Amino acid sequence: MIYPQQVDHSRRIGLLRRRLTKAGLHGLLVTYLPDLRYLSGFTGSSAALAVTRRSARLFTDGRYKTQAAEEVTVAQIEIVASSPAVAAAQWLAAQPGVEFAGFDPAQTTVANLDRYRAALPARLRRSFLSALAAPLVEPLRQVKDEDELALMSEAALAGCNLFEHILGFIRPGLKEFEVAAELEHQARLLGAEGMSFETIVAAGARSALPHGHATAARLPRNGFVTLDFGVILNGYCSDMTRTVHLGRPKANERRAYEAVLEAQEAGVAAVMPGVSCAEVDEAARGVLRRAGLAEAFSHSTGHGLGLEIHEPPRIGAGQKTRLLPGMVITIEPGVYLAGQFGIRIEDMVAVTRSGGQVLTPAPKALIEL
Repeated sequence: MIYPQQVDHSRRIGLLRRRLTKAGLHGLLVTYLPDLRYLSGFTGSSAALAVTRRSARLFTDGRYKTQAAEEVTVAQIEIVASSPAVAAAQWLAAQPGVEFAGFDPAQTTVANLDRYRAALPARLRRSFLSALAAPLVEPLRQVKDEDELALMSEAALAGCNLFEHILGFIRPGLKEFEVAAELEHQARLLGAEGMSFETIVAAGARSALPHGHATAARLPRNGFVTLDFGVILNGYCSDMTRTVHLGRPKANERRAYEAVLEAQEAGVAAVMPGVSCAEVDEAARGVLRRAGLAEAFSHSTGHGLGLEIHEPPRIGAGQKTRLLPGMVITIEPGVYLAGQFGIRIEDMVAVTRSGGQVLTPAPKALIEL
């Protein structure tokens, strides 16, 4: 098992500094916790990271004094009694040669920006903090390094083990939330820090709800059950969906399942470096269009994931981002027929130099229980 402290955070800081220089910035204020964890390894809930072209300093409060010392090796640590982000902004402004610093406007509220600026010397309040024209950390996080790919593969295989276990647990009459509870209990026994998102268990007619969170509804004697879940291991998320059938499926249910499976496999096959996200989406969506089910596919084909369950890029129509080796995405087409049934099949796929590697190799052929 790979643990976060083994990750080469100095390399990540180095890559960020190259982007800083290219953007013409002297420094960067990082307040978004997933970005901060990616760059420094710090896993606490209150911190800010200040990065210049030559140095880095992490600010946190007294609760995390010991934890920060154990987790962070790429930045000096400063314990503050007030806001870590305010302290980080003040430190940046005091550094020689740092005339202005960037911040990510997508992760900074207007109220917080006003607080940061108010804490600076009057002459710097207007000019020192500059909104980034484009994110600097997000593009780094999209392309996973070898350590991250190993962690994500481990999390994905844990999800596959959970699916194998739950196949022996599911039976008609169970409540959806009983199935979800069993998944989550077993995930903890496997060492998961938690679930990547609220577990989806949707059975019978409720399987037609794309995000049908588990309820007290009982599993039918005959019908589909959609299971969408993921675990967090060492901070990294997994995500997979399988749809199984209780009893013998009807002919139209079997045809719909085969169409979704064909669409999902077409999407996986389309994953290649240089291919646009829209092209991958169309590879899956086109199969369902030819099957007369395009209107029943109501969401994007997939998304990126990593430290967060939803990260760029988005695999959808009109998305121009081109896949790069190291990206990890989901391929998850579905068909949802209101009042009848729904089907979704989802894999995690790592983009390699020659194609796509499925990280969730659990069975996808229709399982009848």
